[in-house]
Amino acid sequence: MVEKRIVNVFSALLVFAHANLFSENFDPVKYVDPFIGTAEHGHTFPGACVPFGMVQPSPDTGTTGWDWCSGYHYSDESIMGFSQTHLSGTGAADYGEVMLMPIVGVLKVIPGPKNNTWVGYRSKFKHYMEKAKPGYYSVYLDDYGVKVELTASKRVAFHRYTFPESDKSYLLLDLFHRIGGASEKAKAKIVGNDEVVGHITGGHFCGAAKPHTVYFVVKFSKPFERYGTWRVFLPLPGKREISVDRQPAGLYVGFKTDRGEQILVKIGISYVSIEGARRNLEEIPDWNFDRVVRQAEEIWRKELSKIEIYSKDDKNLRKFYTALYHSFVHPSLFSDIDGKYVGPNDKIYASDYEHYTIFSIWDTFRALHPLFTIIQPEKNIDMIKSLLDIYEQGGWLPKWYKANRYTNCMIGTHADSVIADAIVKGLKGFNWSKAYKAIRKDAFEENLGYYESRRGLKDYMKFGYVPVDRIGEATSRTLEFAYDDFCVAQVAKKLDFKGDYEALIRRSKNYKNLFDPDLGFMRGKDSSGNFVLHDSSGFDPTVAHRYYTEGNAWQWTFFVPHDVYGLVDLFGGKENFERKLDELFSTASKLKGPPDITGLIGQYAHGNEPSHHIPYLYVYIGKAWKTQKMVRYIMDNLYGDTPAGLCGNEDCGQMSAWFIFSALGFYPVCPGTPYYILGSPLFEKAVVNLPNGKKFTILAENNSRINIYVQKVYLNDKEINRAWITHEEIMSGGTLKFVMGDKPNENFGGILPPSILQESFSNDPRK
Repeated sequence: MVEKRIVNVFSALLVFAHANLFSENFDPVKYVDPFIGTAEHGHTFPGACVPFGMVQPSPDTGTTGWDWCSGYHYSDESIMGFSQTHLSGTGAADYGEVMLMPIVGVLKVIPGPKNNTWVGYRSKFKHYMEKAKPGYYSVYLDDYGVKVELTASKRVAFHRYTFPESDKSYLLLDLFHRIGGASEKAKAKIVGNDEVVGHITGGHFCGAAKPHTVYFVVKFSKPFERYGTWRVFLPLPGKREISVDRQPAGLYVGFKTDRGEQILVKIGISYVSIEGARRNLEEIPDWNFDRVVRQAEEIWRKELSKIEIYSKDDKNLRKFYTALYHSFVHPSLFSDIDGKYVGPNDKIYASDYEHYTIFSIWDTFRALHPLFTIIQPEKNIDMIKSLLDIYEQGGWLPKWYKANRYTNCMIGTHADSVIADAIVKGLKGFNWSKAYKAIRKDAFEENLGYYESRRGLKDYMKFGYVPVDRIGEATSRTLEFAYDDFCVAQVAKKLDFKGDYEALIRRSKNYKNLFDPDLGFMRGKDSSGNFVLHDSSGFDPTVAHRYYTEGNAWQWTFFVPHDVYGLVDLFGGKENFERKLDELFSTASKLKGPPDITGLIGQYAHGNEPSHHIPYLYVYIGKAWKTQKMVRYIMDNLYGDTPAGLCGNEDCGQMSAWFIFSALGFYPVCPGTPYYILGSPLFEKAVVNLPNGKKFTILAENNSRINIYVQKVYLNDKEINRAWITHEEIMSGGTLKFVMGDKPNENFGGILPPSILQESFSNDPRK
C-alpha cells in the first residue's frame, strides 16, 4: 500500500512538472493558422482582425462563385486587392468594401482575369510568400515587387506597402468592388494631398431587401504627387471627385518611391457617417505599424488564453486554437468609438455598450453562443442587448443580420434560443422582461413584410405543422418552430407566465405530427394531413428536397434536441432508435442536394449545422461509448490543420465552436437548458479560465488516439456514472476527470440526462 502511494505521488509530480514546464513556454497565438478553412468549402479569410472587430482587412482573390464568399480561396494564384470588411465562413457572399491595391508601372483601372494579370491591376503571388497570424497578414505581389502588410484595431484597418524604386507607384481605390456582386452607389473625394473620404452602398446578402452603406476615411503617411479618378475604366487624371450609380469606378493616387520605401495607409470605417469614420481613426493615433501588430497580437493572446490546453500534439493544438480564433471573429462590432450606430430603420442611435452585427444565428445558436455563456458572458450580454436594440428599432428580433439589415435568411427564430440559453444559465445585465416580450412575439405573431418572422406560423398554429403545399422548407420549419417554442417556454417558466408556458410546451411537441412510423422519418404533410412524396418516384430520404432546409430527411429526422426521449418513443424504444442512429452513420454517403451538405459519414453531414448534435444522442439511450467513438472520429478526420482543414462552411464560428466543446469533452445538445452531454476529450488536460476568476479543469487520464473510450468520470474527485454535467457545475470551478481506455465501458452513463420537457407548469421542480 505504501509503495502504491509512493508511485502515485511520483506520477502526480511528473504530471505536475510536465504541465508547468509546458505552460511556461506556451503561447496560444503560435498555434493559430488563419489559412485553415481557406481551401475546399471552409470560406474563411486569412487577413487581419482583432476579436469581434468592425474591420477585417484581407486579400481578395475573387468575388464570384460559392467558394469565394469570403473573397479569398487558396486555389487562386492572383490577388485583385485588399478590402476592409469580410464575412468568416458564410454560405453566401457580401462585404469586401473599400478595396485598395498597390501597383507599379502602367496605370491600370480594371481588375482583369485571374490567369492573365497583365491585362488588369491584379498581381500573381505565391503562397510561400504569404504569412498570417492573429492580427497580421502579409504577401509579396510578384507583378509589382510590392510587399503588402495588414493589421487592425477594432475599427481601423492599417496597411503597410513596401515599394520598389519607381516614379510610377500607385494606390488604387476600387469603389465598384464587392464580394458577391458590385456596389450600387459610391461617392469619393480626394482631400488635400494625403486623404480620401467617401461612402459605398451595396449588398443584398441572402435576399436582404435593402443594401447598406459604409463610410470611410483613408489617410496616407506620405503626400501623393498626383491623383485622378476613373469611370467605366476611363482614367480621369487630376479629377478629385467621383460619384457613380451602378458603374465601375474608382480613384488613384501616385507617388515617387525609393527602393524599400514604405507607404502606410489607415482606413477608418463607420456605418454612421464620414465624421464617424474620422473619429474612429483615433484608435491608431500614430504611424507605428509594428506597435499596432504587437497590440493586436496581445489582444488575441489574452482572448485565446481563456482556455489553456496541455498537449504534446502540435496538430491538435493548431486545430484547437485556430478554432478558438475563428470563434472570436463574429459577431462584429458595429458601433463607432463614440457609441453611435445605425439601426435597421436607418436612424442613428447611441449606446454605452458595444453594439454588434453579423448574427448568423441559425448556425451559431447551437454551440457558439453557448460557448460565449462560459468564456465570453459579458460579450454575449452585449450581443443580446444588440439583438434587443434591433427588435425595438425594427420591430422583430433578427434571424440573420448583417450591417443594419434584416436578411430573411434561414428559418426558425433562433434568437429565441440565444436569449433563453442566457436566461436559463442566469446571465444578468440585460432586461429579461423586454427579452421575453421580444421572443414571445416570435412565437405568437407572423410577419410577412420586409422582415419575415416565422414564415408559416399561422398554419403551424392551425394544423400543428407547416403544410408543404403552403410554405417552402415546411418540414424543417415545423421542427425548428417546435424547438423555438420550447426555448420561449423556458423563459415563460422562469418569469412565471403559466399560460404561455403550458401553451408553448404543448406546441413544442408538434414535431410528432410529421413523424412517419412506417418509414421512420420526419416527412412533409400537406394541408389535408397527408404525407407527400418527393416526386413521382416516391420518397427518397437522401434527397435534399425543398421540404427541408439545407439537408434531407436523414439529417432532419433527428432535430428534436428538446425532447430526445419523445423522439426515442416515436421509434418504438431505445433499440430501434439505436439502430436508426447506426444506420444514419453507416448508410451509403450518396446525396442529392446543394453543395453545402458536406463532411459526410453515411448520411450524417458534419459540414452543415443540422447534424451537429446528432453524435451525442447515443448518450440518451445509455450508449455513451458510441458517442465517444463518433466524436473522436469527427475530430480526427473532419478537422485538420491545413487550408482544407474544415469539411464545410465555418459559418461565423459554429463549426469551430463544435470542435472546441467536443475537444474539451462536452457539448450543448439543447441550448436553452443548463445541460452539457459528455463525449470523449481530445487533450490530456485543459483549463477553462472562467470570468468569475475560477478555473474548470478537464483531465483525461490515459488519453491517446487509441484510448478514446471513457471508463470512469470523476467530478471534483467524486465518481459520477452519468455522461452529462450542468452549467452550474462548470461555472463553480473544479475538476472533471475522465479515465480513458481502448475498449468501450458499456456500463458508463447509466444515469441518463434529465428529461427537460415537462407536461405542465405544476411539474416545475421549483414549485
